[in-house]
Amino acid sequence: MPQDPVDVLIIGAGASGAAVAWSLADTRMKIVCMEQGGWVNPADYPTNYRDWELQQLGKFNINPNARDLETDYPVNEDESPIKIANFNGVGGSTILWAAHFPRFHPSDFRVKSLDRVADDWPIDYETLEPYYAENDRMTGVAGLEGDPAYPPKAVNLPPVSLGKLGEKLAGGFNELGWHWWPSDSAIATEPFDGRDKCVNLGPCISGCSQGAKASTDITYWPHAIRNGVEVRTRCRVSEITVNAKGMADGVIYFDENGEEQKQQAEVVIVAGNGVGTPRLLLNSRSSLFPDGLANTSGLVGKNLMFHPYAYVEGLFNEPLGGHKGPGGCCIWSQEFYETDRSRGYVRGYTMEMTRGRGPIATALGGVMSGRIPWGDEHHGTYQQVFDKSAGMVIICEDLPELHNTVTLDPVLVDSNGIPAPKINYTLSKNSVKMLEHSVARGKEVLMAAGASEVSSGAPLGMAGWHMMGTARMGTDPGNSVVNEWGRSHDVKNLFIVDGSIFVTSAGVNPTSTIQALALYVADSMKKRLANLFD
Repeated sequence: MPQDPVDVLIIGAGASGAAVAWSLADTRMKIVCMEQGGWVNPADYPTNYRDWELQQLGKFNINPNARDLETDYPVNEDESPIKIANFNGVGGSTILWAAHFPRFHPSDFRVKSLDRVADDWPIDYETLEPYYAENDRMTGVAGLEGDPAYPPKAVNLPPVSLGKLGEKLAGGFNELGWHWWPSDSAIATEPFDGRDKCVNLGPCISGCSQGAKASTDITYWPHAIRNGVEVRTRCRVSEITVNAKGMADGVIYFDENGEEQKQQAEVVIVAGNGVGTPRLLLNSRSSLFPDGLANTSGLVGKNLMFHPYAYVEGLFNEPLGGHKGPGGCCIWSQEFYETDRSRGYVRGYTMEMTRGRGPIATALGGVMSGRIPWGDEHHGTYQQVFDKSAGMVIICEDLPELHNTVTLDPVLVDSNGIPAPKINYTLSKNSVKMLEHSVARGKEVLMAAGASEVSSGAPLGMAGWHMMGTARMGTDPGNSVVNEWGRSHDVKNLFIVDGSIFVTSAGVNPTSTIQALALYVADSMKKRLANLFD
């Protein structure tokens, strides 16, 4: 049976859905957010248990195919060297993220103008700057002002402690004369907005039991709910419906009992991700939109961008305390961020220092690499490795290419029978050259820092955290899916606010920009309420 109509229906309760809901709440409209997952109890996070490392391989795995929970949807990723990493629940993938929180650089919005590749964004850094700042205030960002890689920006909290590991790697950059800076981290280093400070537990990517990490279930959502937004969990939207005039009029969804329901709405906002959003739009076929909703450009699901990651690790002769402290947040370097064509590729990358591995991950990783043998020598060799490794992940900018796609799998479906997404993705020659360059530079840093052995891998397979570009924004309806403030060119009451609207991917983690865009779209909507559909 249809539910009572609502003013605004948001699909997805993750990073962007939470931000757009909070911003729109001050309009006093009836706002409902539907999330296919549920609320996650922090008491259930793996770090509350002795087998926390094993749980990271199971029900708190970053890959939905490995987790295989009822609230997940499967992904056919056989045709991609990079595998999907996401989470379904209130807070979305911020539940399992490392909370690295850089902004885009001004140059990232002007790639075609500067480097003659891809396309320029229809907005610029200056447009988003106030929304970056607002998002930082809501999130609580730890860092250090004055980073020469960025325009001036305020920081809310002191930076995450470098620790002995961070100081060791910083010494390597100093030896080479290369840029480094304490990371911007969405982690409370002091009590902030009702959240306690980080206690350096370490395994951030399996959920933060302390509440220091800024997952949106404990940042934006409490404020949005107090302001009247309703969150409905275990509601899996299968289709956005349209009326005879081509306007979105609501959704069809499956409730927690598997019963199909209908919810009417005046405005629909999609806040999924670069895979989930095109999946939903392509599943929303009708006589008016036979190729999928909002897809007259043919670009829904096209131009999929990941961030190809490299990994470089060094073994040192002394304990570094690296298994303590936020795993993905320490220091970063953007020495090789901007284009230098003499390197053989365009655009660039960020080096992000990572902490050491936990005890089980050290053992398993060592055995798989051959560094730690089984048998009599196992424990002795293990002691030479544990707590003595340090390294970095290197996040490379990915350029949009039409042949990198999200489509609907003809066979695979989720637990409600909805067609699952299929990924077709290949690394570009530009990405391959960038990965090679980044690995070589990473090895230089670790050797300069005093590493006795260095190993590397590129690209990282289980690194599809960042999914972008599959419903891109632009002013030309023939070359984009949404306009410069997130409204569909085809459906005037349909908005998209997640990473799928990215034009380019930059060489940094995208969540800060995703949320700034969501706040920007919400503000644009509020300024146009009188003529929102014109």
